[in-house]
Amino acid sequence: MTGTLTIVGVGPGRRELITPAASAAIADATDLIGYGPYLDRVSTLTPGQIRHASDNRVELDRARHALALASDGRRVAVVSGGDPGVFAMAAAVFEAVEAGPPEWRALDIRVEPGVTAMLAAAAEVGAPLGGDFCAISLSDNLKSWTTISRRLQAAAGADFVIALYNPLSKARPHQLGEAFALLREIKPPSTVVVMVRAAGSGEVRRIITTLGEVDPDSADMRTLVLIGSTATRLIARDGKAPFVYTLRREAGAGP
Repeated sequence: MTGTLTIVGVGPGRRELITPAASAAIADATDLIGYGPYLDRVSTLTPGQIRHASDNRVELDRARHALALASDGRRVAVVSGGDPGVFAMAAAVFEAVEAGPPEWRALDIRVEPGVTAMLAAAAEVGAPLGGDFCAISLSDNLKSWTTISRRLQAAAGADFVIALYNPLSKARPHQLGEAFALLREIKPPSTVVVMVRAAGSGEVRRIITTLGEVDPDSADMRTLVLIGSTATRLIARDGKAPFVYTLRREAGAGP
């Protein structure tokens, strides 16, 4: 019997943001594997479907478990938050495939995309990703702070809009403040900064401020931070938060 493995993204929070394709893969699975809170977002639709919940820091173990089940003929869905290909489980699965037994490479492995936190956060305030942008995770669990700092400097120097994932945690409460300090050496203090907590959920909270005034203590691990470029604009509105957007064209370029 040949099994399958589908890595699905369940979006940022609200059930209606899960794609029909991801929902179909979840419903068809004999086994669901994922971080516990992500598994809690999906309903068990198949009689006899087995859930395998695990901690957030065992991605490779989770991936190997999923591949072993698929090798045994099971239909496995690995459930990931947001989009599984953005700082999430898809890369972990393929890393396990590369290092694993040859038979894993013959498995039917598919990725079903989801709405990542960066896109959900941007949609909460307007269109801040309307121009060129990049995404950087501030977590130094899998890479050094030196590498993170170098990438922040390069992105700021190139005037990208920067989306910061994993901005801080109890284990590293200082790094977001250090990132802001580094960015202030390159970008003007008037640079727009947006902090969106729990984007795409019923608990969303938005802060629109500047690089000169932003308070890193306003963020947590559920916060997505957007650092604007020189083309990022605010549209003031009476009695309401401003719209945030980034011009698609460079000054002086095109009509």
